[in-house]
Amino acid sequence: MLDYDTPTDRRLQARIEKIDARLRAKYGMSTEQTAVGVLDLNRPRLAMIHPDRIEYAASVAKVGILLAYFQLHPDAATQMDAETEHELGLMIKASSNEMAAKYSRAMGLREIQQVLNAQGFYDAAHGGGIWVGKHYGPNSERIGDPVANHSHAATVRQLLRFYWLLSRDQLVSPAASQKMRAIFLSPDIPNDDHKFVKALAGRGLTILRKWGTYEDWLHDSAIIEGPNRRYVLVALTHHPKGDAYLEDLARDVDDVMARH
Repeated sequence: MLDYDTPTDRRLQARIEKIDARLRAKYGMSTEQTAVGVLDLNRPRLAMIHPDRIEYAASVAKVGILLAYFQLHPDAATQMDAETEHELGLMIKASSNEMAAKYSRAMGLREIQQVLNAQGFYDAAHGGGIWVGKHYGPNSERIGDPVANHSHAATVRQLLRFYWLLSRDQLVSPAASQKMRAIFLSPDIPNDDHKFVKALAGRGLTILRKWGTYEDWLHDSAIIEGPNRRYVLVALTHHPKGDAYLEDLARDVDDVMARH
């Protein structure tokens, strides 16, 4: 399980803290401007920095819309039509605000958040988590999260947990998890070439990810798989040089995971 009592791995934690400190010094970032999590999926090891500090999530919170869609449409795992699968792929892989708003409006913000709350992805008593409180478009109702009043929010721990469950076929159901992974990968939709994807190009990796960008909130989150390693990397930044930090972080963490 990955919960609030899951211990970190001493050696991996020390390595990730060292990488974060070096990169923050390089880019002039404070400890309040980065939050990081690494979860080894091959032999579960965990490292986290500020895992329960809620951050404005930008488009990363779209993973909550995807989860709610499969929870509220049980037949979608095995009977999804090609158009819906493509539109959800645009929402996740290309981060289409139009598609995100289409599906969040169809389900309703409160209904989406009820799913997230029921599955433990948001808990105000533990710092918050994944929150979808606004449609990704103009003229939208807004429901701020109880902890920080963000319209869209996330914490490192709950994003790690989302990908952990997804990787183990435990998100909604095995069939739903498999279909969600296919939507994340959507081979007909190109990856946006920035952040983790830009940094790890040429390494022969499969990257299943959801990124977010709004003003100085620059984030990425992914399952990264390649020779000798399979892990989750999540990083949330609030700084103009956040993308440069994310690129360096991804390379440095992948070097660590490839060696161990």
